[in-house]
Amino acid sequence: MDLVLDKRERILAAAGRLIVRNGLQCSMAAIAEEASVATGSLYNYFASKEALVLGVYSRMTEEMTAALVTAIDPDVEPGERVRRYIEDYIDFIWSDAQRAKLFDYLDNTPLITMGDAITLFGPFMQHGIEMIEAAQKAAAVRAGSATLIMSFVRGSIRNTLKRRRFSQEPLTAEDRDLVAGMCWAAISA
Repeated sequence: MDLVLDKRERILAAAGRLIVRNGLQCSMAAIAEEASVATGSLYNYFASKEALVLGVYSRMTEEMTAALVTAIDPDVEPGERVRRYIEDYIDFIWSDAQRAKLFDYLDNTPLITMGDAITLFGPFMQHGIEMIEAAQKAAAVRAGSATLIMSFVRGSIRNTLKRRRFSQEPLTAEDRDLVAGMCWAAISA
């Protein structure tokens, strides 16, 4: 791997870990130490702490997009695509507790403006909206704002799994199916 990319990724990973652990109060020096780089070198990659936080958010967007935005398979009925997406989203959120906590934290920080969130998550959000609209046209998903429906699905999954983590119980296959089934029941036509 390119050493520059490696160092940048180490910085982003370290910042993500410390944000989960300590919130945005973590210092640039602590992030540098966690990443095993000199504090001054952080500024070679990120002009400010705000830029670094935005970089962490951007990296998370890339991960979500890579994992969840898939090409349209014409052999899969639109409603089935939504059901698969729900299951994949559950798996993505459950598979990495630190990433899920980081997403919740960053999604609620004033350092990430609504404009930044829309710019970074735009393609990801648009994919979900188009998936819902296609399922609505196929009469598989209820009528209504596709944006609101997809936000409901994603938010209910994240919040349900966050509560499940508090119990420190595993997410069984039956639990996963229950969450997926509740989401589908809420939005299906």
